[in-house]
Amino acid sequence: MTDSPIAPLSVRRQFMTEPDLGAGNFLDHAVRSNPNRAVPLIYTHSVDHRGQVTLRGHSLLELAALRDRYARWYRANGVRAGDPVGIVVAEGLEPLIHYLALTALGAIPAMINDAMRLDVLLRYLEHVGVVGVVADDTTRLASAYRADPATRPRFLTLAAEIQAFDDTGTQLPEQYPYRHGPDDVCALIHSSGTTGSPKSTILGHRSFWDGKQARMTRFPAEPYDRLMSLMPHTHAGGLSYFLTAILLGLPTVVMADWRRSVVEPVMETFQPTMLASFPRTFVELATGDLPVRGAARVHSWFNTGDSAHYGHIRRLVGLGERPAGLLAAWLLPQDRAANGALPGSQFIDGLGSSEMGMALFGGLTTPETPRNDRCVGKPQDAVIKAAVLDDDGNELPDGTVGLLGVITPSRTPGYWKNARLTQSFELNGYWLTGDVARRDAEGNYYHLDRTVDVIDTLAGPVYSLPLEEVLIADCADLVLDCSVVGVPAPDGCGQIPIAVVRPQAGAASATAELILEKANKELSAAGLATLAAVVIEDLPLGPTGKVLKRELRTRHAGMFHLPDRDPAGSISG
Repeated sequence: MTDSPIAPLSVRRQFMTEPDLGAGNFLDHAVRSNPNRAVPLIYTHSVDHRGQVTLRGHSLLELAALRDRYARWYRANGVRAGDPVGIVVAEGLEPLIHYLALTALGAIPAMINDAMRLDVLLRYLEHVGVVGVVADDTTRLASAYRADPATRPRFLTLAAEIQAFDDTGTQLPEQYPYRHGPDDVCALIHSSGTTGSPKSTILGHRSFWDGKQARMTRFPAEPYDRLMSLMPHTHAGGLSYFLTAILLGLPTVVMADWRRSVVEPVMETFQPTMLASFPRTFVELATGDLPVRGAARVHSWFNTGDSAHYGHIRRLVGLGERPAGLLAAWLLPQDRAANGALPGSQFIDGLGSSEMGMALFGGLTTPETPRNDRCVGKPQDAVIKAAVLDDDGNELPDGTVGLLGVITPSRTPGYWKNARLTQSFELNGYWLTGDVARRDAEGNYYHLDRTVDVIDTLAGPVYSLPLEEVLIADCADLVLDCSVVGVPAPDGCGQIPIAVVRPQAGAASATAELILEKANKELSAAGLATLAAVVIEDLPLGPTGKVLKRELRTRHAGMFHLPDRDPAGSISG
């Protein structure tokens, strides 16, 4: 690049104190204040018939023009401030343009992963009360609404129709873009559905920006920096990195696919210095032959959502190079001295959710970092207070396992049309993250499990994530990826842990019995509970790529009671 779109440091500092900046108007602030507004910034990619990757850049001005065209279509079709609209389009830049257009009108985009199952999608749209739906393919939705026309929203439109819209003569509101108040709803983001029906999380104009101000000066944004965003962009994580990139002016390729076969060629063409994703992509990149060429310039990997596993992290941090004077990642202390150039990269393992508004904890791993399983570091600046709580909301002493709670202005205002559900996550002034954790004497937090995934054995609770760490890191010759869940014990008393495993591609001898034997040997050596069985099969994934442990529990609930199931995990004929 001959020109850099990165905003001057003075502009980024100005954003930190803008009183009205938030999730509803960040593009307008960037267009108004960044002098490099005409330089390509956000990239999409295409692949020709020879497999050649082509990148197309969009400047801030081009993004604003595209947003305005979409906004005119929505305005012409009766969308007004406060109206929720379902966006069911493929991941990538497209759902973000719809987000920008709807928020510019003061409407509320209900961002929906297009992999959501149809019956679940219909229930979700009805719960939200959308006035319309925009989708890449309306065939199944239209058919479903014909069977029950009373539930059909006002419009059901192909995304391609909006893309082809001729906006000549279509007027925008006199007050445009819409001026959001601090508490205005800017979007509805559904949860992954790993624990049941997706919840509809509210993103507030101010609350979704709270906590991200520090990124304006502490997130790597040098002229050489380039970000690859592999987040689902209908999710709060994807929107968070997009907001950050727009305000920083950070060149970013917004990906629509997280599979390695698609990601790696784009990495080699784009040459990112940073890559942000859910753990799903890091699992793929860290297994098999490493993406050495694509990761040649990577200095930082950003993970959010569920925390990642050390067995995958340790392979990735051996790639890339940390340049001299690398601006400290947003989670690091501001007074951290700049290092000289170092081989390898840093992995920032964030623990966050749509409800938290951002990753509120983050552990740092480099090639020099000692192994410290399940450590997600200390709370970030956005956290007023974090604590491990008992069931009554009392703070537990260090070393005791309990419920993870946070007090932070970045938390969601609540769940859409569900005050009771919102209240169930509030305890003694804290927002419960849905995680089980412990804190050590130095103030570091350890993420042990989701509350719904704790395995209740007769000997006491067993936490699945530390067991998964051992299988992935210490049985790496046999185990590619795994998920540990609890199933009913043979006598019906309590649960016992089993592991569902994806074996390494080259481990032809990786039978369930062999993996079980090695896993239990390593688990015993680590002082952890052992497994009752190993099952070899693919892991079921939800629409955001997270493993559906609830489905695994149901699938294997009777494995110790069915006559055709071998307890070691193989299925007899």
